[in-house]
Amino acid sequence: MIKRPEPVQIVKQRRDGVLRALVDGVPYIRFLGVTFERRGDELTAIMPFKEELIGNPMLPALHGGATAAFLEVTAIISLSWGMIWEDMESGALEIDDIDDITLPRLPKTIDFTVDYLRSGLPRDAYARARITRAGRRYASVHVEGWQDNRARLFAQATGHFVMPQRES
Repeated sequence: MIKRPEPVQIVKQRRDGVLRALVDGVPYIRFLGVTFERRGDELTAIMPFKEELIGNPMLPALHGGATAAFLEVTAIISLSWGMIWEDMESGALEIDDIDDITLPRLPKTIDFTVDYLRSGLPRDAYARARITRAGRRYASVHVEGWQDNRARLFAQATGHFVMPQRES
């Protein structure tokens, strides 16, 4: 008997539930208010503007630490999502109950360098990570952050990460 594909809404619910579980597992992401929009396996991070994120009230401009954290969180979640995506789609990750799912540990930062290209304005920020190298033990990621115009970055970063050991 041929196994029928799952309905698309079931697949979307599973993917969205796993992403939500991944993001909700990091309290600092909730503190920043960062959410992730998913299109297939591609993620866009969104950091909604909050007054608490202003570092220089005279300009006003986003705090550099909030910007760096936003870009680093984008890199870490993107790396984790890439690992989880493979396991989820191959069936290696058992997802019977989304509320009782055990996700792999997060990658650990080796170094993270941020280039502040212009002041972050008091508005929502967006970021997208591009994984430039992903091995079993080590990964390298480039992240771009923008606000109103995707072509006009306000910050970018490059990071290197130790990947969690996966169970065989």
